Amino acid sequence: MDEKKTAWERLQLVHTKGRPTVSDYIPLIFTDFYELHGDRHYGDDMAILGGIGRLDGRPVTIIGQVKGRDLNENKECNFAMPHPEGYRKALRLAKQAEKFHRPVICFIDTPGAFCGVAAEERGIGEAIAKNLAEFMTLRTPIISIVLGEGGSGGALALGVCDDLAILENAQYSVLSPRGFASILWKDASREQEASEIMRITAEDMVTLGVAEAVIEEPLGGAHNDLDKISENIKEYLSQKIPEKCEKDIDVLLKERYTKFRKIGEFLD
Repeated sequence: MDEKKTAWERLQLVHTKGRPTVSDYIPLIFTDFYELHGDRHYGDDMAILGGIGRLDGRPVTIIGQVKGRDLNENKECNFAMPHPEGYRKALRLAKQAEKFHRPVICFIDTPGAFCGVAAEERGIGEAIAKNLAEFMTLRTPIISIVLGEGGSGGALALGVCDDLAILENAQYSVLSPRGFASILWKDASREQEASEIMRITAEDMVTLGVAEAVIEEPLGGAHNDLDKISENIKEYLSQKIPEKCEKDIDVLLKERYTKFRKIGEFLD
């Protein structure tokens, strides 16, 4: 693990060109991956990838937000900002997993849901809200991992789970530091200052009870050793998935509910 970095330094690592994406991780963690498309209402959203694969031979459903490795890929996946149909696709696959008793693994990596007119017209708020409600009562285990950016409701739509892990240099926040600075101080240039007071780092998430674990990155960041970080993620999943699958589903749902009810508690 690297020596302690500031939130701003970690944010720069998250934005490093060449940082691995969900498309890099899937072939190294899972076998027999088969991608599924479409929400059965409007269309397919390339910002969210989903399908079925095997983890240590166990069938699982995989859902992840997609970042591109270059400008053309980012344009294709809308810079990892999903439209409503992306979240509806994710929910369709999660409900399918519930039907066939497959655990769900979500990979979070988005600056936030797309906020354009088209997304509003097709009900982006409703799509996110429905995911929050349905994932909370989904009768199958859910594990979520924050790979890089975890921004706002766009991230939380895949963040309702039994256990949340976050990569060492990833961040999870109500909005970006730039957005925070723009709203609070009306000065977007103060984003570095904002990042240091927002408590958005992996360690902050564990301390606040939002996440259960930090997954260690190679020295210098995930982009320096794809095999090693993939191994670390797989090791975490290989431990947690069997553990959650062994639990009675009603006990699991109660624990999931309690996990989110306790977030935000504080002493005055």
